[in-house]
Amino acid sequence: MTIIQTVRLELVPLSTEFLRASLAGNLVEAERLLGAKLPADWPDHPGTYEHRLAQLEGDPLLLGWLVRGIVLRDTGFLIGHIGFHTGRDPEYLRELSPGGIEFGYTVFEQHRRQGFAYEAAGALMNWARKEHGIRRFVVSISPENLPSRALAAKFGFRKIGSHIDEEDGLEEIYECVWE
Repeated sequence: MTIIQTVRLELVPLSTEFLRASLAGNLVEAERLLGAKLPADWPDHPGTYEHRLAQLEGDPLLLGWLVRGIVLRDTGFLIGHIGFHTGRDPEYLRELSPGGIEFGYTVFEQHRRQGFAYEAAGALMNWARKEHGIRRFVVSISPENLPSRALAAKFGFRKIGSHIDEEDGLEEIYECVWE
């Protein structure tokens, strides 16, 4: 289990055991498994973690790809999560972004506007590029989400399409190619 480290953060893979404990409301066990303190309202989006847990149970090799906790190293506190939606080269992206992989992230509200999302996203993409040769990255962002659109622009993401997400509504699809 590779932990991706940055100057301020550790991106820790969320294991099936951690996800099960979190979804069962056993936060003491979840904190022990993660090695970090959890916010009082954890888990923030149970449906997302149920989906990721099912994916990991179906393919344990996806650990490290799907969802990682963003842990602030100085405090040992979970401040968000980041991860790819699938393993490498998913079929649903082959026409739009051949060889690409989509990721998403959340930084909890009290930790926003401090550069953590930029730091975590850069580290995740760099890991995928260096360790796995991935050069195309995709993000889907609501047109109203100006902070995420600005973050994507910093990395050089370009709009390549749009779609209607069942839960989130209209999302614009952006791609970044790292050479």
